Amino acid sequence: MKTKLRTLALCLVTAGWLSVAGAQGLRAEIGKPLQQAGELLKAGKAREALAKVREAESVGGRSAAEQQTIDRMKAAAAQRAGDYAVAAQALEALAAKAGGNELGQLAEQLAAAYAQLRNTAKANEWLNKAVAAGNNSATIKQLQAYLQSASGDYNAIARDAGAAVAAAEQAGRKPDEGDLLRLADAQQRTGNTNGYVGTLEKLVTYYPKKDYWTAYLGRLQRKSGFADRFALDVMRLKLAVGALGKTDEYMEMAQLALQAGLPSEAVRIVEQGYKAGALGSGAEATRHQRLRDLALKQEAQLKADIAQQAEAAAAEKSGDDLVKVGFAYASMGQADKGAALIQKGISKGGLRRPEDAKLRLGQAQAQAGQKAAAAQTLRSVKGHDGVAEIAHLWLAAH
Repeated sequence: MKTKLRTLALCLVTAGWLSVAGAQGLRAEIGKPLQQAGELLKAGKAREALAKVREAESVGGRSAAEQQTIDRMKAAAAQRAGDYAVAAQALEALAAKAGGNELGQLAEQLAAAYAQLRNTAKANEWLNKAVAAGNNSATIKQLQAYLQSASGDYNAIARDAGAAVAAAEQAGRKPDEGDLLRLADAQQRTGNTNGYVGTLEKLVTYYPKKDYWTAYLGRLQRKSGFADRFALDVMRLKLAVGALGKTDEYMEMAQLALQAGLPSEAVRIVEQGYKAGALGSGAEATRHQRLRDLALKQEAQLKADIAQQAEAAAAEKSGDDLVKVGFAYASMGQADKGAALIQKGISKGGLRRPEDAKLRLGQAQAQAGQKAAAAQTLRSVKGHDGVAEIAHLWLAAH
């Protein structure tokens, strides 16, 4: 942010001001060094320019117009030279005689200068004056965010950033990435874990960058009320967005798939682990091979038994077993058949967890290439135990 502050309101000088000495008929002993200062600024020699301004300022009997021109050039040279104390002094002299839009612009630059000097009280004072003068520029918003952060008032940051995010969403716009990041940071610092995870969800939805996915999925399971039964789904998402990379993660995910009765998925996970170089080498290579062999054995057994399992599930009173068998079919690459069986299970009713069944249906439909149907199904999933988050994230990740 410090680098941004250096450029927020860096320079008062315009082409007209660089030639103002001659235009206003200032005395030569003042006008000449100011003209030289302007040329030095154009050449990027700010400290030399400031020295020329001081030369002009040493002339006695200065008129109000001469002093104002000196102050303008001094503020510009000092800002560019990084001498914010001198810049603030000159800007305050100018602000004392300004009004309207000009005062709003000067106040903005004063707020930036005092922020650089870490004088938060003065920076806030001039920031408020800028807003009161009608200056609501993007720079002002950046300064407000910076000063709030510098003050450590993270409750205020969360409130303001949250309001900006909510306003954007209500207007049908994508929230600003910076507002989301400020909100997430403030929530984390104030211990609002659920709010923080919720904001990370918005970041991966609106700005699906790997870093955001990694941060979000790494904390999702710690969210209050999040059910342990979605551990495999979280790892599926990690794998989909490239956030799964450790050997232990591949092993754990494959084992969870086996426990869920999905050996074909376990085989794919193990093979991806081998391909990525996470499995098949090192001291644990033999253990990796045993897991691969077990997954292949269970996959062969499931292929031999699944038709009979589907027949038995159809005879059950509830649709739970049909949903389970249907999802197993989908994991074996028969997603169309799997989605149809899951749908039959939902229609039969008596489900222990109806929202989970809709999640599995949406995932199967997505695997079958039924994108519109999958999106409709997944968006309809409701719940507060993690099922809705998984459904919505599945859409964002695929």
